[in-house]
Amino acid sequence: MASHTATLLRLPAVCAQIGLSKSQIYRLIRAGEFPPPVRLGTNSVAWPADQVGSWINEKIIAAHRA
Repeated sequence: MASHTATLLRLPAVCAQIGLSKSQIYRLIRAGEFPPPVRLGTNSVAWPADQVGSWINEKIIAAHRA
């Protein structure tokens, strides 16, 4: 049986990967244009790496169509 371990990214890693600031990321989340984070605890959240990667890929594909 194959197992898949999902990777979670904290905010600094997400900012570094997509090149946007914290406030820009949360603005996109409110607009429904970026995946929301997963709550890890009372004061901590993280993003599934595969969802962030999919968002990046969608942006790349959209840029090539434009």
